[in-house]
Amino acid sequence: MTMKRRTFLGAAAGTVATLSAPMVLGAAKPRVVVIGGGAGGATAARYIAKGSKGAIDVTLVEPSRTYYTCFFSNLYLGGFRELSSIAHSYGTLASQYGVNVVHDWAVGIDRDAKTVTLAGGAALPYDRLVLSPGIDFVDGAVEGWDVTAQNKMPHAYKAGSQSELLKAQIEAMPEGGTFAMVAPPNPYRCPPGPYERVSMVAHVLKERNPTAKIIVADPKPKFSKMALFQEGWGNHYDGMIDWIGPDFGGNSVSVDPDAMVLSIDGEDTKVDVCNVIPAMKAGRICEMAGITDGNWAPVDGRTMQSRMDENIHVLGDACAQGDMPKSGFSANSQAKVAAMAIRSALTDSKMFPAKFSNTCWSLIGTNDGVKVGATYEATEEKIAKVDGFISKTGEDAELRQATFEESVGWYAGITSDMFG
Repeated sequence: MTMKRRTFLGAAAGTVATLSAPMVLGAAKPRVVVIGGGAGGATAARYIAKGSKGAIDVTLVEPSRTYYTCFFSNLYLGGFRELSSIAHSYGTLASQYGVNVVHDWAVGIDRDAKTVTLAGGAALPYDRLVLSPGIDFVDGAVEGWDVTAQNKMPHAYKAGSQSELLKAQIEAMPEGGTFAMVAPPNPYRCPPGPYERVSMVAHVLKERNPTAKIIVADPKPKFSKMALFQEGWGNHYDGMIDWIGPDFGGNSVSVDPDAMVLSIDGEDTKVDVCNVIPAMKAGRICEMAGITDGNWAPVDGRTMQSRMDENIHVLGDACAQGDMPKSGFSANSQAKVAAMAIRSALTDSKMFPAKFSNTCWSLIGTNDGVKVGATYEATEEKIAKVDGFISKTGEDAELRQATFEESVGWYAGITSDMFG
């Protein structure tokens, strides 16, 4: 056995207590541990527990007692939602579905012993492990910025306190001030997310600070729903938003958080708020488990099993699976496929061919909603796009309002699907 097959942090695994019931020959239930309580992990835990009707012991490891969805957090920034409306707890998963919810950090995985080490000093044994840890940021992705600077230049790409901080900074901007965003390179969580955020910031500033300016430094020559956003910015926020792509230096960016300076292709600009969204990678536990290839964890889309360990399934933002975007809808869809595969493997229940879907809604202005989406199927090589759709420029106000209202209904539905 090599070190690649094991990861330990902290105390040696041999000294760590094990959270498990006493083994009784012929009576032990198969055990599934799920790490990460977001759209992928919470859904997987619920569907495995519910679908197995108690035949599988399910433990969900999530450090936060209250989970804030990244999707719809931009609407909080724009004043269309309260923070409490995107906050969710795990009580129903525990009380109605029998999921053992453990609020702790997973800090190591021993793939040979099939145990997860927790920061609190315990170890959880598993027969199957589900990793849905979301994203972390690539060190050094934006010159001058790292996570120690997130209170001065927040990323707000993990919702909650960062969202509150960014909202407070926006509302405290001086009259005629400058909001700057450093947009991320592909691939990243929620492809339309940065540009919906720009729209929501512009909405707030138009009402509170109409002479303010927005600068977007973007390393990409194009982005998701680009024509729709640019049309909307012209309609709602004409002259307020300056998008700077790579042709004009958007891929040559540095920041100075102490001086609140953004440098684009060597030209310094003093800013009042700077939202830095760095390049992303799979949540660190995937790297610690030794199942990443580059920044992401490759999987077999037919079961969402890791390409490096058949006993591990990886969901959502953290996985490299093919054509699906990294979104909450995608994670929820993938979790159902993984749950079915796990139940089939551990209880011999029926397995059906994997099918997936995704839609990403974005709000540009009041009742001005747009969307993009697709359906997918699993092949031996990847999750492959079958067909897709996208809103069109020039749509009437009634259709755009209906699209926004559809997104509100979807949010209620998916969060109920995740948390019960």
